[in-house]
Amino acid sequence: MRFAVRVTPRGGRDAVEGWVADGAGRPLLKVRVAAAAADGAANAAVVAVLAKALGVPKSAVRIAQGETARVKQIEAEGVGPEDLARAFGAV
Repeated sequence: MRFAVRVTPRGGRDAVEGWVADGAGRPLLKVRVAAAAADGAANAAVVAVLAKALGVPKSAVRIAQGETARVKQIEAEGVGPEDLARAFGAV
């Protein structure tokens, strides 16, 4: 399953804040991480937070697109729409 996230690095804590819509109305999952966006630390924290919330290993979650951007495409293996809804609420 592929979905978009909007990341706030150095956000004070690691947390998923829920779904929002971008300017075009597409759903984005807001994720806040305490790590800075240096040396891939924020990306690693995003993967860890999402994997924990989804109940899958970190190896099942990867950043498919946007490694250096604030908006990223996440690919999660073995995760369906019902899993996203259960973990993060309805879109």
